Amino acid sequence: MNAIVTDIMAVIGVVLNGLPQGLLALSLGFASIPTAMAFFVGAFGNAVTQNVAPISFQAETITYAGTSGRNRSERCTMIFIGGVIMTIVGLTGTLTRIVDFIGVDIASGMMAGVGLILAKTAIDMIREDRLSGFVSLVSALITYYIFRDSSNVLVYTILISVVAACIAAAIFEKEKKTITVEDDNFKRQPFTFNTNVIIGALGMACLNIGSNISFGSITSAMAPDAHYNVDQLTVISSLADMSSSFFGGAPVESIISATAAAPHAVIAGIVMMIVIGVILLTGLLPKIGRYVPSSSIAGFLFVLGVFKTVCLDAPTALVTAPAVGGLTMAVTAITNPFFGMLAGIAARLLGL
Repeated sequence: MNAIVTDIMAVIGVVLNGLPQGLLALSLGFASIPTAMAFFVGAFGNAVTQNVAPISFQAETITYAGTSGRNRSERCTMIFIGGVIMTIVGLTGTLTRIVDFIGVDIASGMMAGVGLILAKTAIDMIREDRLSGFVSLVSALITYYIFRDSSNVLVYTILISVVAACIAAAIFEKEKKTITVEDDNFKRQPFTFNTNVIIGALGMACLNIGSNISFGSITSAMAPDAHYNVDQLTVISSLADMSSSFFGGAPVESIISATAAAPHAVIAGIVMMIVIGVILLTGLLPKIGRYVPSSSIAGFLFVLGVFKTVCLDAPTALVTAPAVGGLTMAVTAITNPFFGMLAGIAARLLGL
């Protein structure tokens, strides 16, 4: 009985962590209901493979795709193409070879650069909605400082900062800039093909290479006796992305999931994905979004980008070849992970 209770608590914690990031996806123009497809694909994939690492909303890829595409068509097209690329990579088992080729410094530099993108997105949100955004940032920083030694620090940070921003908006803001979703149904998304989309898709692929390796490994380390295969995770998350984006939904990727620490780690991960899928399919998330300011996620994005991404990945990127890792990080932050990777490889070939 205690084991089941622990499983349930782990599922609830990861679901609560995922929903505000789902609101972030809605605020960036993605549809809610079609995204349920991604979670059901993930649940089915993990049930078949018994992979311990689940997929869910991931702020890094949501923010990158949402800010790289100029409209839903461009965003979903780059997600779909990126999913096709990563499916091939996963099926051929070449993911670890790619990481070995580009090196840890470049892979970490890409992740650190994305962390800077998250921080910039948070600042932009605060500028657009100063009251809710500022309250979200301050409460997130305070929460992170208090619970910085807890394994659930991100869960506490996202919950407290979002709730605090919602309370502030309800009390002080007469006109709230809330989240609205257009065309939230299973309707084939018209795709757009142009240079921006192709570059964005390559950026998505590069970002997912880094996140699948790092997040998947961290999650699997919580359950050392459970099955984990990074190529299987890559195929599952890529097929999930393709099924979601085909109808206008958001990307769903590998995450650091507390379900792996549950007694029944694989089952807990599958249940978590099913629960979020049902929430999305029933249209509950946009209803929640009507009462949540779009800037309420700003504090969490800033903390995630600065303290949990840049501060962790930048030292690894800079420790062996500072010029390579630093250039990768800077170019990624200014442009996208694909150009960041190319810049890092060029720096290494030049002997910098």
